[in-house]
Amino acid sequence: MSALLGSGQATATESVEETVQEQTAVAPEVNAAIDRKKAREEELAALSRDIEISTDRQAAIAREIRALDRDRETLNAKIISTSDTIKGLETELSDTERRLRSLGENEDAVKLSLIARRDVLAEVLAALQRIGRRPPPALAVRPSDALSAVRSAILLNAVMPELKVETEALAADLEELHRLKNVIAEEKNRLRGDAMRLAEEKSRLELLLSAKRQEHLKSVQVLEKEKKRAAELAEQAGSLEELIASLEKEIDSAREAAEKSRKAALDAKGKASRSFDPFADPGRLAPAIAFQDAKGQLPQPVAGTLLKDFGEEDEFGGETEGQSIATRPGSNVTSPADGWVVYSGPFRSFGQLLILNTGDGYHVLLAGMDRIDAELGQFVLTGEPVGVMGATQWASASTFGLGSTQPILYVEFRKDGRAIDPTPWWARTEEEKARG
Repeated sequence: MSALLGSGQATATESVEETVQEQTAVAPEVNAAIDRKKAREEELAALSRDIEISTDRQAAIAREIRALDRDRETLNAKIISTSDTIKGLETELSDTERRLRSLGENEDAVKLSLIARRDVLAEVLAALQRIGRRPPPALAVRPSDALSAVRSAILLNAVMPELKVETEALAADLEELHRLKNVIAEEKNRLRGDAMRLAEEKSRLELLLSAKRQEHLKSVQVLEKEKKRAAELAEQAGSLEELIASLEKEIDSAREAAEKSRKAALDAKGKASRSFDPFADPGRLAPAIAFQDAKGQLPQPVAGTLLKDFGEEDEFGGETEGQSIATRPGSNVTSPADGWVVYSGPFRSFGQLLILNTGDGYHVLLAGMDRIDAELGQFVLTGEPVGVMGATQWASASTFGLGSTQPILYVEFRKDGRAIDPTPWWARTEEEKARG
């Protein structure tokens, strides 16, 4: 009996020591999982960032643009259509990257589960090896070994149920791991394909915008002079309200835009009651309806995630005057409404700022872009590309403390110099409609 007790104590001691050693070994595995997660995120970024279209494909796109009619209506229609395609692809890429991150986390969880049960599996396999080396005696040959046979039966009864459970769990985990690897491979292929299509569409858009700029009749000298004066006014202005007022007073193109917007607002009165699409005519030179009547019809300027809404408490104890949207690096930004550009350039902590006069005292502000593609005095259509986001977040007052490394677009609507909530103007997405 004492020998049996001694053997049990030795086994228990060995089991404790093995468990301690295994727990010590798990820590590096956890660190390795964290490293794999970082590497996976870098790989996802590289998959869509480093893709370039071939020279032959670029030439084919250029021939397609040259074959287009160069009239305003055709160019605008093609530009808006391409922008819509780009926005859809950016949304699909974001969804694919989100799924890949989730699948990677599931893969790590399965691997950690296998690692955590390694000690139990090792003990079971060791027991089986011992049984294999010393099999139970055959009673028909050696009846005197009945006690050894009983002991072996007790051991098998204790081991086999646990072995079966662990084997089934192991098989399930391995099967899930295999499934996850296949799904991850499929998602990566989808990501590469969408990234290639996005690169092609962006190339097409650049050529279209270049063609439209060539059609712009305003002289370069006058434009440069106005841009320089606008930059001086931006340096002097203490607020957005002061900036808009000074621009529309001193800059010819801004003053002309304000006058056109007032006239367009008068002309658009009463059109909202008609049953027609106000954005259907790509050749329009003024808004088809008043900005006030466009509620519930305007598309968001960029595909992304809303981080902070209008009226929420900001980091300085006040309330936000606009909306902050996290986007993919390099995302295209489109005009959310018809309007005239009254300012295009850097402004204080807002970074690159675009101000549109949309008529009847309304202004739309877009800030945080890396590049602006709209010029002073230009009339832009709803959905027309006006800029491109950068690779990282702008450190500005409008985005401070949002806890995101993604580029962030700041959107603000103003009426007679006062910030208003943009939410009523946005068209509802299919997902929002499904939620009711």
